[in-house]
Amino acid sequence: MTEEEFEDAVADALDEVPPELMGLVDNVVFLVEDEPAPDEPELLGLYDGVPLTERDDWGGALPDRITLYRGPLSRMCESREELLEEIAVTVVHEIAHHFGIEDDRLHELGWG
Repeated sequence: MTEEEFEDAVADALDEVPPELMGLVDNVVFLVEDEPAPDEPELLGLYDGVPLTERDDWGGALPDRITLYRGPLSRMCESREELLEEIAVTVVHEIAHHFGIEDDRLHELGWG
């Protein structure tokens, strides 16, 4: 999958998130990068910010960032269909972190 196709797949995954949920996402930018930091080479996505559950006064703050990593996602999937599904799962997983849901709970819910 090309870079452009991957970015389109991320946009499509974001379009699949219910509007009611996306309407609650606050001050977040979604990014695609080729690879994560060298110390976490298998990382599929990363939420970098302050979850909504921990915010007090948030005016004027820089946006939180949700980054999806094309390299690890592409390497772990054997087909285009599998990659599209994994992109969608990773998008939901990282959005859940924005809402304050931790990894343990996401795994319990099947979004790990």
